[in-house]
Amino acid sequence: MKTRLDDNALDTLFRKARSFSYWQDKPVSDDELRQVYDLMKMGPTAANSCPARIVFVKSAAAKERLKPHLDPGNVDKSMSAPVVAIIGMDLEFYERLPHLFPHTDARSWFAGKPEKIQQSAFLNTALQGAYLIMAIRSLGLDAGPMSGINNETLDQEFFPDGKTKSLFICAFGHGDASRLYPRNPRLEFSEACQII
Repeated sequence: MKTRLDDNALDTLFRKARSFSYWQDKPVSDDELRQVYDLMKMGPTAANSCPARIVFVKSAAAKERLKPHLDPGNVDKSMSAPVVAIIGMDLEFYERLPHLFPHTDARSWFAGKPEKIQQSAFLNTALQGAYLIMAIRSLGLDAGPMSGINNETLDQEFFPDGKTKSLFICAFGHGDASRLYPRNPRLEFSEACQII
């Protein structure tokens, strides 16, 4: 029952979608956060490992906790957003593999192998972070992903058990399109791709 997305959907997800830094004064509901996650979680990860752990920073008090860990250029765009998602990677993701990938002993692929754990957690959390952005866009919201954070202090504040490490953050809500810069160019197919 697969069908090609129509042009409106492709525009929403890719062609006309933009990264936002300025936000309209419109809230994002807790139900919308659940909808975002319920879409995001369906994207594929290696061995269905699902290592991403998301903290949705929404309240004024939580934003004040976040603020000291942001690079100066990211403070206003984060504090004014209805929500900022902290995308973290669970370095003990493999403990859930007996449930998430039950048809083989996938836990043994990672247990006691810190380099493999780190590599897989990073790759698959980055994938899930991208799915998060697409889920946000697909629900009619706008996203502003950022990497300008102090990961070490952010983790101490939001992931104090040390098992989860932040990767990046993503502000989202209803973007203020009147303050967008012109779209930056992208590489052409011939510059980025080969067919062999």
